[in-house]
Formats: sequence, C-alpha cells, structure tokens
Amino acid sequence: MICRRVRLENFRNIAAAEVGFCEGVNIFIGENGAGKTNLIEAVCLASIGKSHRGAGEDELINFGAQKSFVSVDFSDSIREQNISVLLERGRRRQVELNRVSLRKLSDMVGTFNTVLFCPEHLSIIKDGPSARRNYLDVAISQLRPVYVASLQRYNHILKQRNKLIRYAKEDRRTFDETIDFWSEQLADEAAIIASIRAEFVKRAGGCVAVIFSEMTGDREIPGLKYIGSSKDEEDFYFDRKAVKNRYMELLSSSHEREIAAECTLWGIHKDDIEVTLNGRPARNFASQGQQRSLSLALKLTEGEICREVRGEYPVFLLDDVLSELDEGRRKYLMGNIGSRQVIITTCEPTSLHGARIIYVKNGSYEVFGN
Repeated sequence: MICRRVRLENFRNIAAAEVGFCEGVNIFIGENGAGKTNLIEAVCLASIGKSHRGAGEDELINFGAQKSFVSVDFSDSIREQNISVLLERGRRRQVELNRVSLRKLSDMVGTFNTVLFCPEHLSIIKDGPSARRNYLDVAISQLRPVYVASLQRYNHILKQRNKLIRYAKEDRRTFDETIDFWSEQLADEAAIIASIRAEFVKRAGGCVAVIFSEMTGDREIPGLKYIGSSKDEEDFYFDRKAVKNRYMELLSSSHEREIAAECTLWGIHKDDIEVTLNGRPARNFASQGQQRSLSLALKLTEGEICREVRGEYPVFLLDDVLSELDEGRRKYLMGNIGSRQVIITTCEPTSLHGARIIYVKNGSYEVFGN
C-alpha cells in the first residue's frame, strides 16, 4: 500500500498544505512543534479513524477555525483511491471514500492500512494491560471490520451496564429486572472479540519470535499468550459459544461484588497479553533493552500479519522513534522496512540514499530529493 499525497486545511497548526510522497523512505525534518507529528496524526485519522495521540476532534481543528479537512490519496495493488475527513465544530464528522459518504467507522477502518511506531510504543511491554489492549485493537481493526463494529457495540453496552450497576443501590428493582439483558448482550460481543484477539495473538507469537531472534542475535525465546479476564486456557477462547456461556456465568454470579465495586468486573475490557522471555514475564524480568526489542518486534509483526492477510505491506509511520533506539535496533528497523513505504519524522538532520527529504517549519513543508 502506498500513500501518494496528503492535503490538509486548518489541521492543528497547518493552515494549508499539500505533500506528495515517494514509494520508499520519506523523512520529515523539523524542530519540535513545527508540524511533523501533526502530519502523521492526519494520516492516522484517515487510516484508523482517530488521533493516535488520543485528541478529540475539536482539538484537531486549527485554533480560530470552524472546520478542518484531511484528504489522502493512496493506492493498493488494485487501484488508486482517496479518503477524506471533514471535521466541523458542533457537527458529526464526514468521511468519504472515493467521494462516497461512509456512515460507520467499520466502513472506513481497514481501507487504508498503516502501522504507527512512536516512542510511547517502546513501553508496550512494561506498561499496564490497557497499552497491550490498545495494540490489539488498532492492529486487528484494520484487518477485521467486524471487530470494529463489535468493539463499538461492546463499549456502548459496557457503559450502559456500568451505569445500571452504579445506581443499583438507589434503584435495586430496575437493576434486578434488566441486568441479565445487558449481561447477555455484553457476553455476546465479548465472545466475538475474545476469539479474534486470541487468534491474532497466537498468529503473532511465531512472527515475534523470528523478528526478536534476528534483531538480537541471541538464543532467548519470546512468547505471547492471550489472557482473557476469565483466566481460562488460551485455546478456550476460540470457542465463541463456550466463551459466551463462561462470561454469562461470571456476570450472573458477581452482582453483589460489582455493585460494591460500581463497575463490571468481567469482560474483554480486562484482557491482556502475557509476553514472556525464556518462559518468564518480560514485564518483570526482561531488561529495558529486551523490552524495547520485544516492543519493536510486536509493531513489525503488525505489518507482517497485515501483509499475510491483505497481500501487501501497510504504510509504516515512524514518529520521532529513531532517536529513541540504539544503533543496532535502528539499523535493524531500517534494514527491514526500508524497502517498503516509510514516513519518518525526526528533529535531527538525517539522510538516507534515495529518500525524499521534507523540511518542516511552522506548519509548512518544503520537499527535497526524489
């Protein structure tokens, strides 16, 4: 997959810009605050439907402006396409694919595939479970539209169920009459999401092991294991009917505990990936360097699985990450994705043979090279 051109209007600090990309390495060079990451953020918005920095839509609109526009021309192995996003204060965003309006996020995500790697991702291993759940959600959403829709439904149901639990002490009758309705819906979606997550983690395990071995040149063996909140064996989660029944059992037998905690205690919002090195939890026993290598292997695996499923590599986005890696990991990273399309941002003067260099200053872009 190739990103051909990005056009921006009133996006963050960028009043207006149009940038073309080569099919190889594209390097954006500029000081902090110049607008490098803003361009990456715009590409992510067109790819995964949201800011990778967790920003709200109003934050993406240039201060003083009422609306913002992002347009991305890209091509896959079949044809050239365009995806555009119009953000307007006080109104629902408008997304078009090849000038056809898209109403649902699941219709958008997975059309234009990217893999983002930023400094925060170096902490996937040592951070809490939410970081690894977010890794799964972003990686899988681009490959399985049904996953996006199911995740949206799950989050809506979870919000309603938690609200019911919080008010149970004041209105126990409503709780008793409706809790099973919400529990069954939650268990339905949890079974879908858990099975897809377990399948992805199992598939990723072998790829991570190969990449980690190539990167470090040692004999240490990494492992990945999907950990559902019900704590059953990993293969159990492939059986959706069994998973639904298991979650219904847990949700139905935990009412008093949930009322005391004022939240839902079971479900895929409690999932995790156990990452091990030589059979020991990497979060506790791996060195910082090993944790970074494992994090990098997870992100590269995201790209490899995308290629396996879609038949082509995604666009790789490296947002100010090269300065965070030592020379060995930096060489491995560039040696393994340099033959694909890569968009890199950096504060440091950088040059690679055949790369397109774009200098960034105050939201404007000046292109040098091919």
